[in-house]
Amino acid sequence: MGWTSHDVVAKMRRLANTKKIGHLGTLDPMATGVLPLVIGRATRLAQFFRLSEKSYEGVIRFGYSTDSYDATGEPTSPINEVSPAADVLLAAMESFRGPIEQVPPAVSAKKIGGVPAYELARKKKPVNLAAVNVTIHSLELLGLEGCEARVSVRCSSGTYLRSIAHDLGQALGCGAHLCALRRTSSGPFLLEQARTLEQLAALSAEGRIGEALIPASELLPEFPAQPVDSITEAQIRQGRDFRVNPFRPLQGSQFVRAISEEGALIAIGEAVLPYVYHPVLVL
Repeated sequence: MGWTSHDVVAKMRRLANTKKIGHLGTLDPMATGVLPLVIGRATRLAQFFRLSEKSYEGVIRFGYSTDSYDATGEPTSPINEVSPAADVLLAAMESFRGPIEQVPPAVSAKKIGGVPAYELARKKKPVNLAAVNVTIHSLELLGLEGCEARVSVRCSSGTYLRSIAHDLGQALGCGAHLCALRRTSSGPFLLEQARTLEQLAALSAEGRIGEALIPASELLPEFPAQPVDSITEAQIRQGRDFRVNPFRPLQGSQFVRAISEEGALIAIGEAVLPYVYHPVLVL
């Protein structure tokens, strides 16, 4: 789509008329799909989404590799017409499932000595990035036509689909790069829930931007919700520990969501004793 994640945040600052906006995981400029944004005090919840799983659908073009590992880069190998056989490709994909070590692309936001790797790469300076541990929960072949394979991936945060494409090309000995990418989910946020920038602009023009927002009290549903009365709310806002109802199922949760009598999210509490939580984040 050509927009960076920073561009989207800047656009939304104008549409929502607030400076306090952030995103929950960078999306490559070439990619489309889900880019969750947090607004206002909810930006402080971003820390709890950092390890969220992601799902993607992408198209891998076999025949040559590029310096960015995607279609925006310059070829780094001879351009050949290659049509990998499905059984050969499926066999190669097998080694990419589960916990793996992955080297991020040189053209990425990973930092080397405080400098983004892509800045060094664009200046033709050497980029040596260490491999990182990621988990590929699923990697499926959706279709294969000529030199292009359509795949779906569910993976841990920090995984580069560009690296999967590049490394598959290396494994097959023909080179490959990612030529299309769409993120279909980011943590609990699904593509069906997403709004386009055009839709958001229309809502903003009508003063209805709030219709696109998910209330903070509905975020992080994996943390049990604990209703608190006004007295406990005041204590929480003073940073004091609070007790929760021992008869409500906590399922051994490390964190809970403290919900006010009005239904608003007050704080995220972390367990310090059985049925006693400390507010680690207060909204």
